[in-house]
Amino acid sequence: MGPMDAAAYDAWYDTPRGRWIGMAEFRLLSRLLQTQPGNTLLDVGCGTGWFTRRFAEEGLLVTGLDPNPDWLAFARAKGPPGIRWIAGDARALPFPDRSFDQVVSVAALCFVEDERRAVAEIVRVARRRFVIGWLNRASLLYRQKGQGGGSGAYHGAHWHRPNELLDFFSGLPVRRLAVHSAIFLPAGNGMARTLERLLPHTLPWGGLVVISGETE
Repeated sequence: MGPMDAAAYDAWYDTPRGRWIGMAEFRLLSRLLQTQPGNTLLDVGCGTGWFTRRFAEEGLLVTGLDPNPDWLAFARAKGPPGIRWIAGDARALPFPDRSFDQVVSVAALCFVEDERRAVAEIVRVARRRFVIGWLNRASLLYRQKGQGGGSGAYHGAHWHRPNELLDFFSGLPVRRLAVHSAIFLPAGNGMARTLERLLPHTLPWGGLVVISGETE
Protein backbone atom coordinates (compact mmCIF):
# COMPACT_ATOMS: atom_id res chain seq x y z
CA MET A 1 0.00 0.00 0.00
CA GLY A 2 1.89 3.00 -1.27
CA PRO A 3 5.58 3.97 -1.01
CA MET A 4 5.86 3.68 2.77
CA ASP A 5 7.57 1.11 4.96
CA ALA A 6 5.61 -1.02 7.40
CA ALA A 7 6.90 0.58 10.60
CA ALA A 8 6.13 4.12 9.42
CA TYR A 9 2.68 3.12 8.22
CA ASP A 10 1.75 1.37 11.45
CA ALA A 11 3.19 4.17 13.58
CA TRP A 12 0.76 6.63 11.97
CA TYR A 13 -2.02 4.87 13.91
CA ASP A 14 -0.26 5.85 17.14
CA THR A 15 -0.71 9.55 16.37
CA PRO A 16 -3.85 11.24 17.76
CA ARG A 17 -5.34 11.73 14.30
CA GLY A 18 -4.36 8.27 13.09
CA ARG A 19 -5.81 6.53 16.11
CA TRP A 20 -9.06 8.50 15.86
CA ILE A 21 -9.45 7.63 12.15
CA GLY A 22 -8.51 3.98 12.72
CA MET A 23 -10.90 3.50 15.62
CA ALA A 24 -13.77 5.31 13.87
CA GLU A 25 -13.35 2.99 10.88
CA PHE A 26 -12.93 -0.07 13.10
CA ARG A 27 -16.15 0.64 15.01
CA LEU A 28 -18.12 0.85 11.76
CA LEU A 29 -16.55 -2.31 10.34
CA SER A 30 -17.10 -4.26 13.56
CA ARG A 31 -20.75 -3.23 13.77
CA LEU A 32 -21.42 -4.24 10.17
CA LEU A 33 -19.67 -7.61 10.50
CA GLN A 34 -21.97 -8.63 13.39
CA THR A 35 -19.33 -10.89 14.90
CA GLN A 36 -19.53 -12.99 18.04
CA PRO A 37 -16.52 -14.05 20.15
CA GLY A 38 -15.11 -17.25 18.73
CA ASN A 39 -16.11 -16.47 15.14
CA THR A 40 -13.48 -16.98 12.46
CA LEU A 41 -12.49 -13.85 10.52
CA LEU A 42 -10.26 -13.34 7.49
CA ASP A 43 -8.66 -9.91 6.96
CA VAL A 44 -7.81 -9.62 3.24
CA GLY A 45 -4.95 -7.24 2.55
CA CYS A 46 -4.11 -6.95 6.24
CA GLY A 47 -0.88 -5.01 5.69
CA THR A 48 0.81 -4.37 9.04
CA GLY A 49 -2.11 -5.94 10.88
CA TRP A 50 -3.42 -2.86 12.71
CA PHE A 51 -7.08 -3.75 12.08
CA THR A 52 -6.33 -7.46 12.38
CA ARG A 53 -5.08 -6.94 15.91
CA ARG A 54 -8.17 -4.92 16.84
CA PHE A 55 -10.43 -7.77 15.70
CA ALA A 56 -8.37 -10.31 17.63
CA GLU A 57 -8.87 -8.20 20.76
CA GLU A 58 -12.63 -8.71 20.27
CA GLY A 59 -12.20 -12.46 20.82
CA LEU A 60 -12.27 -13.51 17.17
CA LEU A 61 -10.12 -16.25 15.61
CA VAL A 62 -8.37 -14.09 13.06
CA THR A 63 -6.32 -14.78 9.93
CA GLY A 64 -4.47 -11.96 8.18
CA LEU A 65 -3.56 -12.31 4.50
CA ASP A 66 -1.31 -10.02 2.49
CA PRO A 67 0.95 -10.34 -0.57
CA ASN A 68 3.81 -8.29 0.94
CA PRO A 69 6.21 -10.52 2.91
CA ASP A 70 7.91 -7.57 4.63
CA TRP A 71 4.64 -6.21 5.95
CA LEU A 72 3.56 -9.69 7.04
CA ALA A 73 6.85 -10.11 8.91
CA PHE A 74 6.19 -6.83 10.70
CA ALA A 75 2.63 -7.92 11.53
CA ARG A 76 3.83 -11.27 12.86
CA ALA A 77 6.46 -9.62 15.04
CA LYS A 78 3.91 -7.15 16.39
CA GLY A 79 1.68 -10.03 17.50
CA PRO A 80 -0.27 -11.31 19.28
CA PRO A 81 0.73 -14.95 18.71
CA GLY A 82 -2.84 -16.19 18.28
CA ILE A 83 -3.25 -14.53 14.87
CA ARG A 84 -2.47 -16.62 11.79
CA TRP A 85 -0.56 -14.71 9.07
CA ILE A 86 -0.57 -15.98 5.49
CA ALA A 87 1.03 -14.69 2.29
CA GLY A 88 -1.51 -14.67 -0.52
CA ASP A 89 -3.25 -12.90 -3.37
CA ALA A 90 -6.72 -11.43 -2.87
CA ARG A 91 -7.61 -12.59 -6.38
CA ALA A 92 -6.91 -16.25 -5.54
CA LEU A 93 -7.50 -16.80 -1.84
CA PRO A 94 -5.86 -20.07 -0.67
CA PHE A 95 -8.90 -21.32 1.24
CA PRO A 96 -11.88 -23.61 0.49
CA ASP A 97 -15.35 -22.19 -0.04
CA ARG A 98 -17.09 -20.81 3.07
CA SER A 99 -13.96 -21.11 5.23
CA PHE A 100 -14.60 -18.10 7.51
CA ASP A 101 -17.64 -16.84 9.38
CA GLN A 102 -16.82 -13.28 8.30
CA VAL A 103 -14.40 -11.67 5.87
CA VAL A 104 -13.19 -8.07 6.02
CA SER A 105 -10.97 -5.97 3.79
CA VAL A 106 -10.00 -2.39 4.65
CA ALA A 107 -8.97 -0.16 1.71
CA ALA A 108 -6.79 -2.97 0.34
CA LEU A 109 -8.60 -3.82 -2.90
CA CYS A 110 -7.92 -0.24 -4.00
CA PHE A 111 -4.38 -1.45 -4.77
CA VAL A 112 -5.41 -4.69 -6.53
CA GLU A 113 -5.76 -5.10 -10.27
CA ASP A 114 -9.05 -6.83 -11.11
CA GLU A 115 -10.96 -5.80 -8.02
CA ARG A 116 -14.05 -7.65 -9.25
CA ARG A 117 -12.18 -10.95 -9.07
CA ALA A 118 -11.00 -10.16 -5.53
CA VAL A 119 -14.59 -9.37 -4.48
CA ALA A 120 -15.76 -12.71 -5.89
CA GLU A 121 -13.05 -14.48 -3.88
CA ILE A 122 -14.07 -12.72 -0.67
CA VAL A 123 -17.68 -13.75 -1.20
CA ARG A 124 -16.59 -17.32 -2.00
CA VAL A 125 -14.73 -17.86 1.29
CA ALA A 126 -17.27 -16.05 3.53
CA ARG A 127 -19.76 -18.27 5.35
CA ARG A 128 -21.95 -15.50 6.79
CA ARG A 129 -21.02 -11.86 6.25
CA PHE A 130 -18.44 -9.73 4.45
CA VAL A 131 -17.48 -6.08 4.79
CA ILE A 132 -15.23 -4.42 2.23
CA GLY A 133 -13.92 -0.87 2.48
CA TRP A 134 -12.70 1.24 -0.44
CA LEU A 135 -11.34 4.76 -0.81
CA ASN A 136 -14.22 7.06 -1.71
CA ARG A 137 -13.90 9.29 -4.77
CA ALA A 138 -16.92 11.28 -3.55
CA SER A 139 -15.14 12.48 -0.41
CA LEU A 140 -13.08 15.35 0.92
CA LEU A 141 -10.23 12.89 1.44
CA TYR A 142 -10.06 12.30 -2.32
CA ARG A 143 -9.78 16.03 -2.95
CA GLN A 144 -6.93 16.23 -0.45
CA LYS A 145 -5.02 13.00 -1.11
CA GLY A 146 -6.32 11.20 -4.19
CA GLN A 147 -6.00 13.54 -7.14
CA GLY A 148 -3.11 13.33 -9.58
CA GLY A 149 -2.35 9.71 -8.83
CA GLY A 150 -2.50 10.10 -5.05
CA SER A 151 0.05 11.12 -2.46
CA GLY A 152 1.80 9.31 0.38
CA ALA A 153 0.15 6.01 1.31
CA TYR A 154 -2.56 6.73 -1.29
CA HIS A 155 -0.19 6.76 -4.26
CA GLY A 156 -1.48 4.52 -7.04
CA ALA A 157 -4.78 3.73 -5.33
CA HIS A 158 -8.07 3.26 -7.18
CA TRP A 159 -10.82 5.53 -5.85
CA HIS A 160 -14.48 4.68 -6.47
CA ARG A 161 -17.87 6.30 -6.05
CA PRO A 162 -20.30 4.23 -3.95
CA ASN A 163 -22.65 3.40 -6.83
CA GLU A 164 -19.74 1.95 -8.83
CA LEU A 165 -18.86 -0.46 -6.04
CA LEU A 166 -22.23 -2.18 -6.06
CA ASP A 167 -21.53 -3.27 -9.64
CA PHE A 168 -18.66 -5.46 -8.37
CA PHE A 169 -21.27 -7.73 -6.72
CA SER A 170 -23.43 -8.24 -9.81
CA GLY A 171 -24.10 -11.95 -10.36
CA LEU A 172 -22.58 -13.05 -7.04
CA PRO A 173 -24.52 -15.10 -4.43
CA VAL A 174 -25.07 -12.20 -2.04
CA ARG A 175 -27.99 -10.44 -0.40
CA ARG A 176 -28.75 -7.43 1.78
CA LEU A 177 -25.99 -5.26 0.35
CA ALA A 178 -25.68 -1.94 2.18
CA VAL A 179 -23.51 1.15 1.71
CA HIS A 180 -21.96 3.02 4.66
CA SER A 181 -19.04 5.38 5.08
CA ALA A 182 -16.80 6.90 7.74
CA ILE A 183 -14.43 9.86 8.18
CA PHE A 184 -16.40 12.74 6.72
CA LEU A 185 -13.76 15.32 7.70
CA PRO A 186 -10.30 13.73 7.70
CA ALA A 187 -8.66 16.56 9.67
CA GLY A 188 -9.36 14.78 12.96
CA ASN A 189 -9.97 18.04 14.85
CA GLY A 190 -12.82 18.71 17.26
CA MET A 191 -15.28 19.61 14.53
CA ALA A 192 -14.42 16.44 12.60
CA ARG A 193 -14.98 14.26 15.66
CA THR A 194 -18.28 15.93 16.47
CA LEU A 195 -19.59 15.51 12.91
CA GLU A 196 -18.49 11.87 12.90
CA ARG A 197 -20.69 11.25 15.94
CA LEU A 198 -23.68 13.21 14.62
CA LEU A 199 -23.87 12.30 10.94
CA PRO A 200 -25.40 8.92 10.02
CA HIS A 201 -22.89 6.53 8.50
CA THR A 202 -25.39 5.68 5.78
CA LEU A 203 -24.29 8.93 4.09
CA PRO A 204 -21.96 8.14 1.16
CA TRP A 205 -19.42 10.95 1.61
CA GLY A 206 -16.88 9.56 4.07
CA GLY A 207 -13.29 8.88 3.02
CA LEU A 208 -13.79 5.14 3.59
CA VAL A 209 -16.88 3.78 1.83
CA VAL A 210 -17.97 0.31 2.96
CA ILE A 211 -20.10 -2.32 1.27
CA SER A 212 -21.52 -4.95 3.62
CA GLY A 213 -23.64 -7.97 2.89
CA GLU A 214 -24.46 -11.63 3.48
CA THR A 215 -23.64 -14.71 1.44
CA GLU A 216 -26.51 -16.83 0.20
